[in-house]
Amino acid sequence: MQTLTPNADIFHAKRRRFTCSNQTSTLIPTKPLSVSPARKTNKEHLRNLENVLKTSSRSIDHLENVTSRQEKTTTNTSTSSLLGGLNLARIWPQMKAAVDEMSPKNLKRLQRLLSKSSEERSPKSKLGSKWRELHGLNNWAGLLDPLDENLRRELVRYGEFVQAAYHAFHSDPEGSPRHVALPDGSFKVTKSLYATSSVRLPKWIDDVAPDLRWMTKQTSWVGYVAVCDDPREIRRMGRREIVIALRGTATLLEWSENFRPNLVSMPEPKPDQSDPTRPKVECGFNSLYTTGGQHAPSLAESLVGEITRLVELYAGEELSISVTGHSLGAAIALLAADDIAERVPHAPPVAVFSFGGPRVGNREFADRLDSKGVKVLRVVNSQDVVTKVPGIFSDNDKQGQNRNNGRSPGGIMEMVERNNPWAYSHVGAELRVDMKMSPYLKPNADVACCHDLEAYLHLVDGFLASNCPFRANAKRSLRKLLDEQRSNVKVLYTRKSLRLNRTFHDNGDVLPSPSSS
Repeated sequence: MQTLTPNADIFHAKRRRFTCSNQTSTLIPTKPLSVSPARKTNKEHLRNLENVLKTSSRSIDHLENVTSRQEKTTTNTSTSSLLGGLNLARIWPQMKAAVDEMSPKNLKRLQRLLSKSSEERSPKSKLGSKWRELHGLNNWAGLLDPLDENLRRELVRYGEFVQAAYHAFHSDPEGSPRHVALPDGSFKVTKSLYATSSVRLPKWIDDVAPDLRWMTKQTSWVGYVAVCDDPREIRRMGRREIVIALRGTATLLEWSENFRPNLVSMPEPKPDQSDPTRPKVECGFNSLYTTGGQHAPSLAESLVGEITRLVELYAGEELSISVTGHSLGAAIALLAADDIAERVPHAPPVAVFSFGGPRVGNREFADRLDSKGVKVLRVVNSQDVVTKVPGIFSDNDKQGQNRNNGRSPGGIMEMVERNNPWAYSHVGAELRVDMKMSPYLKPNADVACCHDLEAYLHLVDGFLASNCPFRANAKRSLRKLLDEQRSNVKVLYTRKSLRLNRTFHDNGDVLPSPSSS
């Protein structure tokens, strides 16, 4: 007897169409059923029929199993479609970030950033011949967005030189600081710098507030000159560097000078007062830079004399001059750089690295700096209002890019801009950071925080590119930021810091927010 076996292929998704033919049955694809001849008995016919029925039963069972599997597959597919419709892929990164934020690894990293004793910096690389490019040889083209790792480290280093000036001043605001705690032990201070205001205040003010007499002093310590004297660091940097660091506004008279926004002509060998195209700078900044005191020369004379001495002392060596400042110090840094390039014989390359600086002069002043080869890199926080003043008509939004903008030299706007006493222009290249990029600071931080120097260094240390988030491996400690700007740090991190047993009111070696005053 022949046993008929089913073909499982017929129950796949793509079924062959069943048709009647003389060929093998598609339902039971075995040997053709032979038609019993007339001589076969009825008993044989019944046996054949019974076999056929048994085989068909097995085929039906197989069909039911296949159908069941197909229904399960369809159900799973429907479930996947439903979950896909929820778009969990969009939700998951946020869920994952929240989980990672509370992970032991992240908490340990936060504890390290908050630790007083674990101040960590990005590793120093050997600059060699690249120092000229980092010093602005090509106006930092290709180094700002995305931000070059070496340039980030240099910017933070310059900012720390300015912080040292703030801290030194606040250690003895009435006199001259005995010691400047430089962030880099390979440098030594060679000269203290003083600025004198031309504004005179009534004497009765000192009688009203005798404890704040330093606020009304005509002459105040504003910074210092330092030079690298470590042979190993000189080899790493590729040259011997002279750094001029200038603090921001601190005294009442300096605030008074800030609010003298009219433009005044810069001294020239043969000035033509009627020429509207003369370089001009803000009156108050120029006053602080050029005014001499009763017991001290002007900042201009003192600075040019010291730089001339150092250039002569290290004649024959490869030198560079880096002028750095914050706020008012950023403004005076531009005047100092212009003066050094003009008056110091055989002056080495001069570059300015400023943080939160205001506008200083008109368009002709910017052109004058450029013509002298002075390189300027301004670090600007988008939320910092100080960087947007003074000035009414200005080309700060188009600075450095086709300043005439298609206008003829004799156009109306050109005439208005040249003759307007408040027509200011920014100078040099710009690195723009944004408070909203920081995962630690509130996006609606107050004006003081947006201008604070430590907040600037925090943003620079975390900046990757304008279209990238805050870098996850930022090295700078959060301790100073929390000590000085606790109210502007997100509540999540202030609570975490409390859980990590951090104390904000114990300033230790960090003075209270000198750069936000």
